[in-house]
Parts: sequence; structure tokens; C-alpha cells
Amino acid sequence: MGGEVMAAGDRQKLKMLYLWKILSEETDEEHGLSQQELIRKLEACGVNVERKTLYADLEALEDFGLEILREQAGRNVLYHLVTREFELAELKLLVDSVQASRFITEKKSRELIKKLESLVSRHEARYLHRQVLITGRVKAMNESIYYNVDMLHDAINADRQIRFRYYRWNVRKEMEYRRGGAWYQVSPWCLLWDDENYYLVAFDAQEGIIKHYRVDKIVQLSILEEPREGKAAFREFDAAKYTRGMFGMFGGELLRVSLECRSEMAGPLLDRFGKDISIIPLDAEHFIAHVEVLSSPHFLAWIIALGDGVKITGPETLVEQMREETRRLAAMYG
Repeated sequence: MGGEVMAAGDRQKLKMLYLWKILSEETDEEHGLSQQELIRKLEACGVNVERKTLYADLEALEDFGLEILREQAGRNVLYHLVTREFELAELKLLVDSVQASRFITEKKSRELIKKLESLVSRHEARYLHRQVLITGRVKAMNESIYYNVDMLHDAINADRQIRFRYYRWNVRKEMEYRRGGAWYQVSPWCLLWDDENYYLVAFDAQEGIIKHYRVDKIVQLSILEEPREGKAAFREFDAAKYTRGMFGMFGGELLRVSLECRSEMAGPLLDRFGKDISIIPLDAEHFIAHVEVLSSPHFLAWIIALGDGVKITGPETLVEQMREETRRLAAMYG
């Protein structure tokens, strides 16, 4: 239309779309509109319609597949659009998920929830104005994560490597690039969700190992022309096992760890690693467990947090790391 005001004749051509829009926004199972109300709202959109024509238009929408409920209300018939892509309960769940997700920024959360509200009538939309209260929740501050996730999936589907910079926060609350701002170039293979964060799992050809990266710490992401590497490394990759072995964003060598535990520690171990872990009774009060983890300071901290109920017994390299960590803590607080 070249920016000009839409002519009346052109608005008439859009009558069915306007009618569908009015029914979608103004009606639901509990709220309906009479014929006269529909006619007035169409006229407010610049569309003229007669009562007889409106009957035919509503029937045409039903023939198209919309479910329009008719309710007798005194001398009037009220029309309700009850066809919805999502049930209200489903949208409430999605809204709660968006609000609770740490990796989605406050701004993007508001935008997504506004779009979810458009899937129901304005009457039902007020039930989506929910406030999920989660203790200690800190939303992500990296606005680009929303688009990075999409780009990472594109790179995986296109079988291409990626390049990005990786950052952390310093004591001045400023973004500080890792490796002095050097580029990371890796082959992306999958995205994992763990401990309320999105992680990219990728193959680092330079070191010849699988690594993971917090997606909300990735900036200046781009897809390269080079094909992905690491197919052999991911041939036996078990995403569920890898996720169970992750402790925070730090990851190291995948180790099979032996733990000597008191009986009451079975719960925390099964909650963390699942029922597939090996548990061997040692005596009436103790058992031996074998788990696979990515060695990291966070794993050692998790063991320490369990107190004297769990003790690492192997491999010896990890036992020595724990000795060094306990000596460091003793020196710090001694």
C-alpha cells in the first residue's frame, strides 16, 4: 500500500481475517460476543458486514476447521472461539518455564511471555501474568544467548565448525575475555541442559578432546566453512552419562571414580548419577560405588560438601588432588 491508508475495499477483502482476530482476542470458553458486538468490532476495523453475511462468515470459519461455540444468552446468541493451539494449563507451564530459566534474560523473558499471551484471549491472558518465586534466582545478563542457541543448532545441522570468544566476570563486574581475547574454534556436536544452564558440547581438535562451554558465556559467535571434526570421539558419546558427570562449567578428563560411602549416602549418589551406577556392599554400614565424572574442582567441592559420608578411593591421581585441596583449605582456615 506504499504507506497510504488502506482503502475501504481492501479492508473488506480482509473481513474473514479481522473476524478471526476478533474472535481469537476477545472470546474463549467463558467469554463470548453477540452478533451485534461482532458487527461493531468489525466496523471499528473499517469492515462493514450485515447480520445475514455474518452467519455465512462464521460458518465458513467452522468449515475451515475452527470450533465456534454458540451459547444462548437471553435473546442473544454469544459466539465463543474454543479452538486453541495450546490449552491454558500448557501455556501456564511454558510461562513458568520461561520465568524460571536462568539463561533467558529478563528482557527476553518479557518478550516471550507477551508472545505466549497472544495465543489466548485477552481474558485468559491475565492468568499468564504469573510470578514464579524461586529462591536465589539470577537471570542471565548475556542477551545474545537466545540467538546463540539457534545459531549453534544451525552449525550442528550444517556440519560446520564455529568460532567465538569466551568470557567471565571480573571483580569490577566487567566482562573479561578468557585467553586474553583469543578466539575459540571448535566443532559443535550437541547442546545439554544441566544445573539450570545451557552447555555446548564440542570437540577441540587442538587438544583432541571433548569439552563443554556455558552458552551464556559465549559472545561474537560465527559459523565457519570448515567441516566438523571429532566424529570418532562422539561415536560412543553418551549425553546422559556425560551430563551426570558434569559438575559446573568446568570439565576435565573423564574418570571412573571409586567412592567408599556410608549407607545413608546412597540417596545423594543415586539422585546425582542415576540407578545405573555400580554399588557394592562393603559391610553393614558401608558400600563401594563406581561413577564416571569429569574431574574438576567442582566435583571435589561436591565430595567435600557430603562430609565424612563419602571418601574417594581411586584413581590415585584424584585422591592426591583431594589431599592437596584439603591441605589448601586447612592452610586457608587454619
